[in-house]
Amino acid sequence: MKYECDMIEDLLPLYKDGVCSEASKKAVEEHLKECPKCKKMLEELNDTSIDEMIVKEKDSVIDSQSRFFKRKSATVGGVFAAIFAIPILVCLIVNLATGHALTWFFIVLAAMLIPTSLIVVPLMVRENRMFYTMTSFTASLLLLLGVVSIYTKAGWFAVAASAVLFGLTVLFGPFIACRRPVNALLKNFKGLAVMAACTVTFFLMITCIGFTVKSAGFFPKALCISVPLIMLAWAIFAVIRYIGSNKLVKIGVCTALISAFSYWGVELIVELLIRTDNIGTVMYSTWPMSGAVVGIVIGAVLTIIGMIAGSKGDKKNENN
Repeated sequence: MKYECDMIEDLLPLYKDGVCSEASKKAVEEHLKECPKCKKMLEELNDTSIDEMIVKEKDSVIDSQSRFFKRKSATVGGVFAAIFAIPILVCLIVNLATGHALTWFFIVLAAMLIPTSLIVVPLMVRENRMFYTMTSFTASLLLLLGVVSIYTKAGWFAVAASAVLFGLTVLFGPFIACRRPVNALLKNFKGLAVMAACTVTFFLMITCIGFTVKSAGFFPKALCISVPLIMLAWAIFAVIRYIGSNKLVKIGVCTALISAFSYWGVELIVELLIRTDNIGTVMYSTWPMSGAVVGIVIGAVLTIIGMIAGSKGDKKNENN
């Protein structure tokens, strides 16, 4: 034989995958015509039954372990649910035995749903745990506020519920937007959706507070203060999310925006409040304006430095 078997055996994997050179391919084929041993080795390499069997066994083991952990999670979740059911059952018996009918029992029941949503739901749910956990926690918290409000015969439920909903949206909105199944629906509009949700829940809270306090001047004052602040938040979000520049440019623009708002934005709010309440004028000192100008200058300097650094980086990439 023209070629040694050791050399051909080293080339067989490359020959099988079709990544060897033409000269190596020709050498292997010539050798295989004369060497049954190497030919059998090639047949073994082409035999994928062993690989398929290994893959099936791996999938079987993973599936078995997955079912095992799911059963364990369901068992642990059932145990926690039973533990949480004990105080509910005790309160029900005591409530009925003392002749108070079902009054504060519902408060205990609603309260126990909160730890249930945070402990039992993640253990029992197989998919989209983050989404269902946060949804059930929000629903159970609002239910508790509603039950307490009904039991105390108070009219604060709308204010408390809207405030809690706004706070939870700010806190958990970014996490929910990045988890299944919400992320598949929002795609590249996650930040926009979170900002919109926070804005809607904020104005819902303001509306509920206004109808609760029943003050004729509440809504004009609230809008005069909140609308400019919301506009500033949206402007900063737009700069961070949609300006295609480096971080230094974004920091500079945001610094300039916040500095300008610290004087002219606050001045606008005060002027709107003055017109709303029909009170006299307000005198401004030069210090706030001086601070705003300094902040704008710093922001402009950072923006220019960022733009210069960005242009140098682009030129470097083009040269490479």
